[in-house]
Amino acid sequence: MQARMTQPAYLLPDAMKAMMALSKSAHVEGVPETLHELLHLRVSQINGCGVCLEMHARAALKSGQSPERVATVAGWRDTPYFTEAERAALALAEAVTRVADKADPVSDEVWNEAARHYDEKALAGLLISISAINVWNRLNAATRQVAGTLGV
Repeated sequence: MQARMTQPAYLLPDAMKAMMALSKSAHVEGVPETLHELLHLRVSQINGCGVCLEMHARAALKSGQSPERVATVAGWRDTPYFTEAERAALALAEAVTRVADKADPVSDEVWNEAARHYDEKALAGLLISISAINVWNRLNAATRQVAGTLGV
């Protein structure tokens, strides 16, 4: 396996700074670091980004996530390892990631459940976090970045 080119954010320092600042801005009160890692892992599973899967699985374990939670995040609906608030955030992450799949991609049901658990600032943090990992996934997919080669 070989990447088509160097990861674009590595080639454009201003893009890397902007992407890092965007990701950092998502870390707000009410959204635990462990939840960001779960969201990044789930979104990266949907998008098939091996680089981000490896990176965020390791980070999730390092941040204290149990191996069971990391291993079953794709099946969060059918496992006992996630809180109601985490389930709401994971549903939001899936909906935002799959915007092209439905006419109303983020349904009122998904939105209202997330809003039941998170205030507006935390929702903003969740949305920025979900959007940022989608950008990283798309850059890696387009250039066929290979897991284990970006210093993760």
